[in-house]
Amino acid sequence: MNQLTNMAAAVGQLLKDRGETVGVSESSTGGLVSAALLSIPGASAYFTGGAANYTHTAREAFIGFSLDDHPGMRSSTEPFVELGAKTVREVLGTTWGVAEAGAAGPTGNRYGDDAGHSCIAIAGPVNKVITIETGDSDREANMWRFAEEVLKTFEAAIREAG
Repeated sequence: MNQLTNMAAAVGQLLKDRGETVGVSESSTGGLVSAALLSIPGASAYFTGGAANYTHTAREAFIGFSLDDHPGMRSSTEPFVELGAKTVREVLGTTWGVAEAGAAGPTGNRYGDDAGHSCIAIAGPVNKVITIETGDSDREANMWRFAEEVLKTFEAAIREAG
């Protein structure tokens, strides 16, 4: 098992033990968070659904929120992922919502964030929002790092919820 799978196994076990569910909206992780959570046997007990909402079109289609309804908000920010996590939670009717958006690389995104920038939000019994900056332009390395940070932050929120 790789590190991401080990982290997902820990999160999955916590969710199963608590009878809780999760919905995921991810962008620059490209589906790695959902894939890791789904790689664990018995994932259907806790994983309700997820989408790699890499574009505005996908986000609007899969979780139903448009930036037109939120003037001044832009992607790859803490308020954006907070809204994404809350929305995916509401849309899927899950205990937890997880959202991530950023700039994997090798260059920054169109919003001015450098490669290696990611915002992560957890919505549920405990809410958490973080921003990480890896300082790295390696796209694949950043995607894996972002996914690890999502799972680490999610596990901390679950444990904090008691």
